[in-house]
Amino acid sequence: MASSATAELCDANPSLLSEGELRVLPPIFQIYGQCRAFSGPIVTLKVFEDNVLVREILENPGDGRVLVVDGGGSTRCALVGGNLGLLAQNMGWAGILVNGCIRDVDEINGCGIGVRALGSNPIKSNKKGLGEKHVPVNIGDTVIHEGEWLYADRDGILISKSELSV
Repeated sequence: MASSATAELCDANPSLLSEGELRVLPPIFQIYGQCRAFSGPIVTLKVFEDNVLVREILENPGDGRVLVVDGGGSTRCALVGGNLGLLAQNMGWAGILVNGCIRDVDEINGCGIGVRALGSNPIKSNKKGLGEKHVPVNIGDTVIHEGEWLYADRDGILISKSELSV
C-alpha cells in the first residue's frame, strides 16, 4: 500500500496532532524489510516473549493491514523471524511493528513488507500461546487501538485514529 510521508501528514494535520488524534511514536525503532514506507489499518497483539499468536494472526489475509505487536519492550528474544516475515508478505500484510526484537534480519530484509522493531536477537521466543489479540496496547507511552491507522517511513511512525490524506 502506498504511504504518505509522515512529515507531510504532520504538516497537513496540526490540529489532529494537538488534539491527540494523531500521535508520533518515539524514535526507538529500527527499519527492516524492503518496504521502507508503509501504512494501513492496525491489528493489535499483546504478547511477552512468546510468538505463537503472532503466527496465528499472520496466517490470516492481511489485506494491507499492519500488525502491531506489543512485546513489552523485551529484547531477550525475537518475536518475528524470517519465516513469519515471508508469511506476512505472502498473506498481504503491509507491515509489522514489534515492540521487541526480530531475528533473521537478512531474510526479513528480503521480504516485500515493512518491519519496525527495537532491534534483533538470535534467540527464538517461547511457544506457549500466551497473550491477547485485538486489545489496546501501549507502546512508547502511546495507547494504540485496533482499527487505527499506522503510517511509517524513514522519518518516523504515526498512529492516527482515522485514515489520513495530505
